[in-house]
Amino acid sequence: MNNKTILIFDDDQNVQEIFSIVLEDMGYTIKCSTTSHDVLEKASRYKPDLILMDNWIPEIGGVVATKLLKGHSEFRSIPVILVSANSEVEELAKNALADGFLGKPFDLDRLEKLVEEFLQE
Repeated sequence: MNNKTILIFDDDQNVQEIFSIVLEDMGYTIKCSTTSHDVLEKASRYKPDLILMDNWIPEIGGVVATKLLKGHSEFRSIPVILVSANSEVEELAKNALADGFLGKPFDLDRLEKLVEEFLQE
């Protein structure tokens, strides 16, 4: 077991469940949040090795939440993958200072590859 934690910010319970099943099967510990307004608090509490951030998550949204993380000295090194159904997801990810992006509907093989890429030991 790799003992790495992934924090998922997504208000869609189905997406959380699918991500959790796939990523737990890969050996990761999963923590979830349905809102983004407390992103710094959650990052501090769970100390994730990777964050999956939905673009349209309630309260402040994925772009603003990611910018908050990347602007904070304690959390800026945590890789963030922005997840969105927006056709401009790559541009949104760049604007948010995210480390990667995943389009919705998502490809589970791409999810696995992205996670492995950012969490390789």
